[in-house]
Amino acid sequence: MRITWKSQLLAVVAVAASALMPALASDSDPSASPFGAALLQEHSGLGAMGSAKLNAISVLPKMRKSGSDSFERSVAWLSAQPAPKQDAEWTCLTEALYFEARGESIYGQFAVAEVILNRVDDARFPNTICGVVNQGTGRKFACQFTYTCDGRAEVIHEQTAYDRLGRIARAMIDGAPRDLTLGATHYHTKAVAPRWARAFQKTASIGVHRFYKMPG
Repeated sequence: MRITWKSQLLAVVAVAASALMPALASDSDPSASPFGAALLQEHSGLGAMGSAKLNAISVLPKMRKSGSDSFERSVAWLSAQPAPKQDAEWTCLTEALYFEARGESIYGQFAVAEVILNRVDDARFPNTICGVVNQGTGRKFACQFTYTCDGRAEVIHEQTAYDRLGRIARAMIDGAPRDLTLGATHYHTKAVAPRWARAFQKTASIGVHRFYKMPG
């Protein structure tokens, strides 16, 4: 929004200057009054300044946007995001979310993404997303994410779900909050009861998954 206030400002300056005229009229030199001289100088300067310059300096600062720019874990917010920047790390995280959590709630999908990124930050795991997702793949009973060693081809059949999960992946890689699972490094569905879960600290239960933090 621009405010063209040249005429109003000049009018205000003129009124102020006219109020000083009785005092200034008694002096042969207007500069005898420092305030009067400064005011007249400003009046002259504004008169010489073009309207384009006045408009340029009167542009109000842009207000920070709210609404769609504020982070939300919702379909509406994800749909409003631009197409995500794609790279190898994004692909690994998006595929992991698709094959591990596409049937989960939005919160559950964000939570699974948290676990993967928490592992990246933990020295006991690989330090890349692709390294975490593919850890142990190819070794019997060693894979960390079942879909990487179940013998099935990884084929994307639900493009809408994949696109939404890609936006979750991008948001998480770009620094979205990780405050759902309290630092969890492991999870399992409620349909199973793995032995390791007895020794790990449970941090959250979201959707069909339970989340745990590795001791140490």
